[in-house]
Parts: sequence; structure tokens; C-alpha cells
Amino acid sequence: MGILLFRLVPVAILAINLFSFSSATAQCPKGFTPLFNGKDLTGWKGLVGNPKSRAAMSPEELAKAQLEADSRMKAHWRVNDGAIEFDGSKGDNCKNNLCTAKEYGDFELYIDWKIEKAGDSGIYLRGCPQVQIWDTTYEPYRKMENFRGSGGLYNNRIYSRYPLVHADHKLNCWNRFYIRLVGEKVLVKLNGKVVVDNVPLENYWEPGKPLYRLGSIELQNHSSPIRFKNIYIREIPAEEANRILDRMNSDGFVSLFNGKDFTGWKGPIDQYEIKQGNLLCKQGKGGHIYTEKEYGNFVVKLEFKLPPAGNNGLAIRYPGEGNAHKAGMTEIQILDSEHPRYAKLHPTQYHGSVYGLIPAHRGYLRPVGEWNFQTVTVNGSKIKVELNGFTILDGDVSQVKKSKDGEVYPSSKRKKGHFGFAGHNDPVAFRNIAIKELP
Repeated sequence: MGILLFRLVPVAILAINLFSFSSATAQCPKGFTPLFNGKDLTGWKGLVGNPKSRAAMSPEELAKAQLEADSRMKAHWRVNDGAIEFDGSKGDNCKNNLCTAKEYGDFELYIDWKIEKAGDSGIYLRGCPQVQIWDTTYEPYRKMENFRGSGGLYNNRIYSRYPLVHADHKLNCWNRFYIRLVGEKVLVKLNGKVVVDNVPLENYWEPGKPLYRLGSIELQNHSSPIRFKNIYIREIPAEEANRILDRMNSDGFVSLFNGKDFTGWKGPIDQYEIKQGNLLCKQGKGGHIYTEKEYGNFVVKLEFKLPPAGNNGLAIRYPGEGNAHKAGMTEIQILDSEHPRYAKLHPTQYHGSVYGLIPAHRGYLRPVGEWNFQTVTVNGSKIKVELNGFTILDGDVSQVKKSKDGEVYPSSKRKKGHFGFAGHNDPVAFRNIAIKELP
């Protein structure tokens, strides 16, 4: 009997797995919300242009274009046998994409899909292409390396665009994606296998800019029939997103702050205080506190929380005296950039900027009072700043010809120095401060 039970258990597990891909309505995972009710297209709409073109439209132009897009949607998308179905009509590829009425930031998504011979489709994330879906055996697609499988970020040009493994089921069988997007970092599982492992999704519509902070989820058409069902989403709150981002890059880091005292720090530490395990500049105080140890090339990661109009900075390769941006290599701004007080600053003075030298992209800070997660990579003369999972700056100080004050600061060529904080009278809070030295 024991041998018989041993053989039956795998069969039962197999039946459960098959059911998850063949059932008309899989059970909604705990904490998730259905994006498709299995009956109609409530919560979905036709696609109008792309994020860049929509932003340029007036409200009247957008409303008119939406009516036209919804008309196209009704002509080519329908619900059939509990699934969303595109009819395979030929025409302007992608113009007839179906998109969610709601926009999303960080989220995780389940979605089942099925294609036919020569099928080609994808899932757009925050309006950007795409998590790829296609017939991986279709010979005419071979030059595009379809044999690698579905699930890759096909439109990437800098970061990886291909899946790690081929995990597609046979044609006309249901497949399941699990997709997680935090910042611009994408994790994709296809039929339970990791095919994309936290790779940045590039901004297809505005190359060189970070991915959009908010956007719709789109179901792409490519003039071939495609079906989707069992679509469930869970929005990821900020605190959880920070933990996810921290885990993505954890190897080799050493903590710089123990949450209890100023062990390992120098400078006017009496100008700072520790509250509930967080490091804060005292209200009305300032000055530069810095690590006892000096660093050359490194990655530092931390969380910070801004009060209204809050101002601080990260001292990079700081010598131990003077202002960080004039005496050290530079200062990376920590600032409540959207506060009216700072409406007329120089572009290189806003949050994440290499102060006075390289401006950062704006619009990726969390609301005042929430914790932000930031990573700064310093490698030779190159500096990269990632805020809440978005690359807001990626520049080379050696290529800057002019600072906001005129000449480039001579100290910008420093090769080594302390890491620290440049207080500016505001109680900006820091926690989970860790550093990893690079060769």
C-alpha cells in the first residue's frame, strides 16, 4: 500500500498543475484582484497612441481619440468561453492593443495565454513593450531568435532581451506568466520557470529616460489570434518594494550604521541624532558626518525619508573637511525636489543629481513622509543613481565641461575618500545604510 500511495502522489500533483492551466477560471491568488471578470471587457479600453503621445494631447484630443480606440477595441476584441480573444485581423500592428483602464506602479501579475501557429503577441508593462509571446517553432521568426522562447524583454537594446530558458508549452496549449515589476526591474516566470531575473525594462518610447512610474498593462495584437484569461494583479506597496529592491542586490554589502550609535562615523556627530534606529540630521543643524574608512569604487544603498522641503546630500569621496561638492568628488542631492521652495533651482540641484555637474531625471521620489530606496554606484569617474528601482542618473563626471558655477570643480577628479551625509538643517532620516567596495 505504501508503494501504491508513493506512485499516486505525483499523479495527483500533476493533475493539480494541469488544472491550473486548463481550467476556465483558476482561483484568484490571495491578495490579488481580478483584472478580467470572465464575462466582458469591464476595466479595459482601447489603446490611444503611447505614453509620450498621450502626454502631448489636450484633454479634448484625448477624449476624442479614446472614443475611436474603444470602437476599434469592440470590433476586434471579445470575450469567448471565459477568455479575452483577439480576432487576428490584419492591419496596423499594436494600434489595436487592449489596455487596462487603470494605471499601475509596482505590481505582480498572473496571466494565462494561448497562441496558434505563427502567433506573435506580448504584454506591455506601464505602456512599454514588452514581455514577448510568440510561436517559438515558426521558421520565419527564427532570425529574430524566437527559438529562445517567450517571456523575454524583446524590445530591450542595452539590457538582456532574451529569456534565460525556453519554457513554452506546445502550440494551442495554455501558458502562464507570473510577472513582477518593481521600478524598472522585471521578473518573469513562464510556466513556473524563471525566464527574466530582475532585468530593467527600457523606455521604448523615450530612450535614455527611465521607465514610466505609472502606466497601463496592455495586451498586444500582431495580426494573429491570441487568447488571455485568469488575469490577476496585486499592487506592491512602497515598503515591500524597498525590501524587494534590497534583496535584488545584497551580496558583498557591509552595514555602515548599526542603528544604535555612531560607531564608525566621524565629523560633527553632535549635529545628528538616532531615533527608532534611524539616523537624522537635527532640525536647524547641519554639517558633514562621514565614515572613518575611505572608499574608492563602491556601491552604496540606503533608505531615506524626506520631511517637507527636506534637504541633505550624500558626500562622495569626501576628504573630511569643506563642502562635499567642492572639496570631495561630489555630493549626490537628497531633496524634496517638488516643493515650491525649490521651483527655480538649477537642473543639477534637484534630487539624485551630481551636484552642479549632472542633472538627474525627476518625478521618481515617493511622497514626502514615505521611505525611498536608493543605490549609488561610483566606479572611476562614472556615477549611477537608482531611485526606487529607476535609473535616474547614469553619467561620467570626467565628460562634464562646465559646472553650474562655471569651471568644473578640481576635486571632482578625487579617486578616494570618505562616504557621508551633508546636512542642511532639515531632519532627513536614513536607515539600512550599506556599502560594497568594487575593484
